[in-house]
Amino acid sequence: MAMPLRQTVRVGTYLFEQKLRKREKFPLIVELEPLYACNLKCEGCGKIQHPAGVLKQRMPVAQAVGAVLESGAPMVSIAGGEPLMHPQIDEIVRQLVAKKKYVFLCTNALLLRKKIEDFTPSPFFAFAVHIDGLRERHDESVAKEGVFDEAVAAIKEAKRRGFRVTTNSTFFNTDTPQTVIEVLNYLNDDLKVDEMMISPAYAYEKAPDQEHFLGVEQTRELFRKSFAGGNRRRWRLNHSPLFLDFLEGKADFPCTAWAIPNYSLFGWQRPCYLMSDGYVPTYRQLIEETDWDKYGRGKDPRCANCMAHCGYEPTAVLATMSSLKESLRAARETVSGSHG
Repeated sequence: MAMPLRQTVRVGTYLFEQKLRKREKFPLIVELEPLYACNLKCEGCGKIQHPAGVLKQRMPVAQAVGAVLESGAPMVSIAGGEPLMHPQIDEIVRQLVAKKKYVFLCTNALLLRKKIEDFTPSPFFAFAVHIDGLRERHDESVAKEGVFDEAVAAIKEAKRRGFRVTTNSTFFNTDTPQTVIEVLNYLNDDLKVDEMMISPAYAYEKAPDQEHFLGVEQTRELFRKSFAGGNRRRWRLNHSPLFLDFLEGKADFPCTAWAIPNYSLFGWQRPCYLMSDGYVPTYRQLIEETDWDKYGRGKDPRCANCMAHCGYEPTAVLATMSSLKESLRAARETVSGSHG
């Protein structure tokens, strides 16, 4: 992975401990959603489709931190909605960092410069800014002009203050290898963000726009062409080599959604944050009472076109850990791309 060396070692140790304990299912990273409200109305997202009463709710700090600690996961991705709209988001981050959890705060960055004084740089913390294209393309995807420029300004300010900054880019069937290359070159070479995550758009059932999600073959072709010419090795992508192989169609894996569980205002969501087949109050119930074998491509029709990070990156990581060859390959990429 292109994550910092100390984080790679920490996660590797955690995975080794799970193997020693002979645990079949365990979390790698928790998707924490302490609110659903957002200050944008992105066409590919359905989170803000919840009723007004739900959009007004904010998860208490103790509940948010307690859920992560209950799961035991070493990493947390705080999403939403827009997390910076939560009045105590800085306290949630502070307490998780104090527990030495690696925290990624996912944000559209509209409030980042205003709120940045509330946070402290740490090796355990990173802002994860959503960038889905260059100016025109990004602003179109979030249905508001000026968002790209504000996000760029916020990234620069966060970097200036010593924060670790990553990005998350979702690509649709309106993208081409050229648009993918352009935005990743910009993030990698011009903005010099620490790492970049990429994802093919998943057909989220509540999203207003249902026409522009990628199918499996479209995804493979898009990333195969985008990664050509040495781009994949040059970009600081925050993914395991095997997951990138998966995106290109060089490898295939079953879904392991249990490894990136979602905890929201409603509880632990079955089976993943993209599909909602009910909620349970504890992580243990999620793991033990969910029929995981019925999900994934070829099993549930809703999963047919999914190649999302939340389902397949964990499988790639576990496959890496079980192979000496792949472990050495990942280690080489970690050292070559390490920032700390």
